[in-house]
Amino acid sequence: MVSYRTPLGRARGLGSAKDGVGHWIGQRVSAVALAPLVLWMVYGVIRLAAGDYGFAVHWVQDPLNATLTVLTLAIAFFHMRTGMQVVIEDYVDEALGKSVLLILNLFVCGLAGALAIFSILKVAFGGVVGGA
Repeated sequence: MVSYRTPLGRARGLGSAKDGVGHWIGQRVSAVALAPLVLWMVYGVIRLAAGDYGFAVHWVQDPLNATLTVLTLAIAFFHMRTGMQVVIEDYVDEALGKSVLLILNLFVCGLAGALAIFSILKVAFGGVVGGA
């Protein structure tokens, strides 16, 4: 078997951690998925800006709009979490600080995403009564 590692790489025993490609692919796939979803969301926000509270509730209760909004939020928070994870891993050197920031990143993105999705689903399933 032919080894493609340099002599220094073989001596140090260093190499790929076999983890970076998964993050890279996840970032690219989520970015591609977000491109049309964000365009659709911008169109939806422009339409919502012209209406009142009742129009907004009715718009969110449409199954297509609710589904696409939840999908946009889920992918956006995933994309944000993985992007921040890469930044933390690349630029924070202290092991304890890196671990704390990675855990905080996971919890903040997870909680914010869950709250946003729960809010959309509550409106979509008729949990909002009355007007603002």
